[in-house]
Amino acid sequence: MLDALVIGSGPNGLVAANVLARAGMSVRVLEQNTAIGGAVRSRELTLPGFVHDVGAAFFPFATSSPAMRSLDLGGVGLEWCKAEVESAHPALDGSCASIVRNLDELDRSFAGDGPEWRKVAAWVGKERDKLLALLLAPPVPLGAAWQFGAMNLLRLAEIGLSSGRGWSERHFKSEAARRVVPGLALHTDIGPDDELGAAVGFMLAALASCDGFAVPRGGTSSITNALVRRLEQQGGTVVSGCSVDEILVRRGRAYGVRTTEGDIEAGVVVADVAAPTLYLNMLPEADLPSSVIASMRRFHHGFGTFKVDFALDGPVPWSHEDCARAAVVHAGESNADLARFVREVRAGELPEQPYLVLGQQSLIDDSRAPPGKHTLWCYSRVPSQRPWANERELFADRIEARIEGLAPGFKRRVLARHITAPPDLARTNPNLIGGDLGGGSAQIGQQLFFRPMFPYFRYRTPIAGLYLGSSYSHPGAGVHGMCGFNAAHAVLADRS
Repeated sequence: MLDALVIGSGPNGLVAANVLARAGMSVRVLEQNTAIGGAVRSRELTLPGFVHDVGAAFFPFATSSPAMRSLDLGGVGLEWCKAEVESAHPALDGSCASIVRNLDELDRSFAGDGPEWRKVAAWVGKERDKLLALLLAPPVPLGAAWQFGAMNLLRLAEIGLSSGRGWSERHFKSEAARRVVPGLALHTDIGPDDELGAAVGFMLAALASCDGFAVPRGGTSSITNALVRRLEQQGGTVVSGCSVDEILVRRGRAYGVRTTEGDIEAGVVVADVAAPTLYLNMLPEADLPSSVIASMRRFHHGFGTFKVDFALDGPVPWSHEDCARAAVVHAGESNADLARFVREVRAGELPEQPYLVLGQQSLIDDSRAPPGKHTLWCYSRVPSQRPWANERELFADRIEARIEGLAPGFKRRVLARHITAPPDLARTNPNLIGGDLGGGSAQIGQQLFFRPMFPYFRYRTPIAGLYLGSSYSHPGAGVHGMCGFNAAHAVLADRS
């Protein structure tokens, strides 16, 4: 019998498997798809020679996450690329605020508010490790809070208790600078006026200043391949094309799984799966408290995601020079524009002028496209439920028009495009329910003690020997591996 089974080969599952294998446990990872990696994969989606990231594409946590750092993925061949500009935030009026790692450039790049952002970036740079230890550890990390210090906690509270717009308006004078943090928060389902919503956008902005939006050379599959290589070095294995239908439970304890190929027994099971799927589909209802079933039926998912990958005949002809050097470009006119966009999505409407996140991996990784050519990775937030069969091309055209406004001549450079609507994401990765990339809503009601539900917020479940290690647990979305890392350490603590 195996010591541990891990369900799902996304980064959280592979990190959990690595931690357990390193502790001397026999570990097997089961992945239902033939391709491993979950949302961290790359493929030639448009034309031969153009490598596109299927899901996640740039990684502010990748070089700073305690989980990733502990595995030394550079030692098994993972190489990171970084741009001169980390995140550019242009508007049609020609304004642009940009985050750069070189703090001496902030006076130029941050739309007149460079001195204020320099103070913020310097603080985060000084306290980064303590801050990440506090935010990424299982809730509530009293030791990490003590080490972070009272004054730092007060400063963090000022951020955490604010909306994105409120915090930005207190700290910045220009509209260009004020739209940066709220724009980054829309990597999740948090709008600029949502209460207690500033923290997500702030952390992404701060990490961009410190560590950058790093890009793995060769595509995001390079991250997955490095995690697998490290796991195999430690004796763990990964089996693809093996779907887990049920968690086997006896007298309140998990003892294995039922798969398409038969039953597999193990001492513990770590699930890198969606929380509603685990509790509502993979476990016998009779073995669960009724409160758990009710909580999962009420569980809120985040926005759907609509993604377009482009093969280009040259770089995007941006009007603003910072965009032409940026790893990531965020398209949103103002906080009022971002708030309008959020209202439309929440009302189930298809936005006329979409907010966009655009990744320019081929600018800093020449392995992504043939010589002289480029890729562009782009997504917008949308309602999950729409008549997508009729609206796919329509919304992709709106995205092209939005980019064209900021980069005249863009359409002429498009050689091919590949559209991925919310139902496509859900089909290819069952964790992405409704096209939600974030493991459920990032609103405060599903964070900390309530992720995925109280009182099961520290990776343990009502079933002994069964642990939840997906992005549906704290600290949530992002390729940091900390959900799996923390779940694996919960396993080891219970074994000691």
